[in-house]
Amino acid sequence: MKFVDEVRIHVKPGNGGRGCSSFHREKFIPLGGPDGGDGGHGGSISFRAEDSLTTLLDLRYQAHTKAGNGMPGMGRNRHGKNGASLIIPVPLGTMIFDRDSDELLAELTEQNQEVLLLKGGMGGRGNARFSTSTNRAPRHCQPGTEEEGMWLRLELKLMADVGLLGFPNAGKSTLITSVSAARPKVADYPFTTLVPNLGVVSYGDFSSFVMADIPGLIEGASEGHGLGTRFLKHVERTRLFLHLVDASGMQEGGPIEQFDRINEELRRFNPALVDNPQIVVLSKLDVTEVRELEPELRAHFEAQGYPVFAVSAITSEGLKPLVTEVGRRLEEIRASEQDDSSLDSPFEPEIK
Repeated sequence: MKFVDEVRIHVKPGNGGRGCSSFHREKFIPLGGPDGGDGGHGGSISFRAEDSLTTLLDLRYQAHTKAGNGMPGMGRNRHGKNGASLIIPVPLGTMIFDRDSDELLAELTEQNQEVLLLKGGMGGRGNARFSTSTNRAPRHCQPGTEEEGMWLRLELKLMADVGLLGFPNAGKSTLITSVSAARPKVADYPFTTLVPNLGVVSYGDFSSFVMADIPGLIEGASEGHGLGTRFLKHVERTRLFLHLVDASGMQEGGPIEQFDRINEELRRFNPALVDNPQIVVLSKLDVTEVRELEPELRAHFEAQGYPVFAVSAITSEGLKPLVTEVGRRLEEIRASEQDDSSLDSPFEPEIK
């Protein structure tokens, strides 16, 4: 499936139906009075987050979306049928912007979260609504309200617990293939991965977390170099980074320089990202040069306060301890987030 993380669509709610102007006509009932019914309401436009979706691809081919119009009212006080509302499914992490003003209108980050974006038009009132003691035969009815459509820009930021950082060919795709059921393209040339890949990693007895392979991080990515800012935005929602460092000599510059350059790109793109917890992963441990440099690199990164794991995704060496540590740290992060949300609660305990 093609990965699409940004689309522009036009949505329009339905118009309200016109009210009816009618008078009751029946044998032996003279002067039956007004009986025009109201028009139906127009359909509304809503968006709902669904975890079964991972891309905005479907919306790319539905640039114009319109809800149903309300039907006009009828005689005998019959109400017009309401127009059909539309609920547009989108992936978790979708942000909805007004295309013209770039204003953020909604953000859907929870399963089945639903937001009503555009409400349908009101149906017009029939002439029966205007009958009074002094005006018993009104001929006036109302038209339904007409609603304007609008252009939206939908942007997807992947919802993942763990983001993989590292230069192209650092072993990110091989790692996510080894620990999950994700099957990204793996080859021995840079920029093999052209789209983000998500994988569910199991640990412990019944626990799991979502890992994202973020492609295209090179020097200057924050300025759009390589795949640049197109995919850097996907790391903004991750709770923890696994920073893969390749010491096999295949990358330009030394492993420490690579590490610093990636962090500098994160800082330029969003300074808050540098504060996210990072675990340094020395990849390709099956390569002789990496195994020889491992003690020196471990000492350097641990001196800076980073946990360090040396792994080989090919032989699975070191993968289980790494996954276990990631799961443990995520549980701590989630617990601290719950504590923070309880402290921010506007409700105060009842004092008896």
